[in-house]
Amino acid sequence: MKDTNSSFSSYIFSKQFLRNALTVIFGNLIYAIGVAFFILPTGLITGGTTGIAIIMNHHFGITISLFVGMFNAVMFVIGFGLLGKEFALTTMISTFAFPTILGFLQKLVGSFVLTNDMFLSALFGGLCIGTSLAIIIRIGASTGGMDIPPLVLNKYFKVPVSVSLYVFDFIILIGQMMFSPKRTSLYGIVLVLVYTITLDRLLAIGAAKTKLEIVTKASEEITNAILHDIDRSATLLHGKTGYLGRETDIVMTIISSRELYKVEKLVHDLDPDAFIILSKVGSVHGRGFSREKRYLEQK
Repeated sequence: MKDTNSSFSSYIFSKQFLRNALTVIFGNLIYAIGVAFFILPTGLITGGTTGIAIIMNHHFGITISLFVGMFNAVMFVIGFGLLGKEFALTTMISTFAFPTILGFLQKLVGSFVLTNDMFLSALFGGLCIGTSLAIIIRIGASTGGMDIPPLVLNKYFKVPVSVSLYVFDFIILIGQMMFSPKRTSLYGIVLVLVYTITLDRLLAIGAAKTKLEIVTKASEEITNAILHDIDRSATLLHGKTGYLGRETDIVMTIISSRELYKVEKLVHDLDPDAFIILSKVGSVHGRGFSREKRYLEQK
């Protein structure tokens, strides 16, 4: 327990925490810009904690600020228990940063309206929210509230964050559609679509990889070159050519897009007749990709 508390204390005073805290504040700034300049002026319905608060206010008269405060407190406790102290700490920063920045921007903006076009508001508001969520989620934090359930589902059940956000937000939107104008409701759907698609695309940056399957007579040389020159792992699959019926090995490896040219040149230098099958992989989980590399001694 002492070691855990000591490591947590050292994290609080580390450069990493400072970077994460500044990143969270920057992400909340972008979120607040989207809300202050595009969502509030046009009265768009929205998802997340704010959307639930609007529903509760309409049906039960609970003030939006009171509900948001209580709901965020509950989600903070859940995040602290299931996602860890470091997550909870950065989430707490969001809990205070977002309303503070939003309040400042509302006073700064005043009666100024950037656009009355609801489509443009839904588009740019969605881009701001999706970008802010991606920035914050990529460092393992959240903006609090309804961001936490998708992260819990992703951690324990591997449900994609974007999918969970789609489901939760559409349920929240349906709840608001019951008492909102049809036009506002339709643009609210556009808003949610834009920010969930933006989030999905930004979270995928850096996760996509390239899989190569190399049919070659120089499988041993190519495997060694990939291991030592590219610093990537490789797997040998046993195969048989269809035309001549010759036994052969197929070298399979996963690389990043920036390594593709180097690997192709390496392969064709060793075997000009090598046959390369290339395919895109959405994400790769394991050492060297989602986990730190570990080098084992060869027997």
